[in-house]
Amino acid sequence: MPKILLLEDDYELAETIKELLEESSYSVDMVYTGNDAVDYSYDNKYDLYVFDINVPDMTGIALLESLRSVDDNTPAIFISALVDMNSIAKAFDVGADDYIKKPFFPQELLIRVNAKFTQKSQTIIYKDLEYFSNTKELYLNGSIVSLGEVQESLCDIFMNNIGNVLDKSILMDCLVKPSDTALRVALNKLKQTTMLPIKNIRGVGYILEKS
Repeated sequence: MPKILLLEDDYELAETIKELLEESSYSVDMVYTGNDAVDYSYDNKYDLYVFDINVPDMTGIALLESLRSVDDNTPAIFISALVDMNSIAKAFDVGADDYIKKPFFPQELLIRVNAKFTQKSQTIIYKDLEYFSNTKELYLNGSIVSLGEVQESLCDIFMNNIGNVLDKSILMDCLVKPSDTALRVALNKLKQTTMLPIKNIRGVGYILEKS
């Protein structure tokens, strides 16, 4: 069950949001001050932060900035009555993933929370690689890997079928001019570029074994 830290000093709104999220199968810890949020974030591992900005002790922006400074990259959504561009820009500058302006329908927040976890489910981690299925972007040790069209198609197939033996005919479909030689060349280039340990199962196909 995904775990969310909710920072909101409007008790009634906080309770409404907490109830809505919990009804949608999220686990929610609710706090009302920035300092309490600090304590909870250090003592627990969360999948998402939902922070108001104007709260007692420490603003939501200052809180997220401090978390990012210690390499806490938990996705974060701000909810705030601040609608000026400077506040919004600052929120994204410190590492926010989304920003919802008050007043809003709680259902809108739920939609955006669901979207964050849908995006997360489309992220595939394999050793030092991070692959985003929806955008077909590949990162190696945090740096984006540039792939040609053929390599991108092959990478997408392997990353979405880790542990499965892939018939050669499936991989051939990624090639402009399919042939055994062209496939071997394309796979060798992919392996050199991405460090993916793709193995040839002689007479069967190819496999990217589970890490």
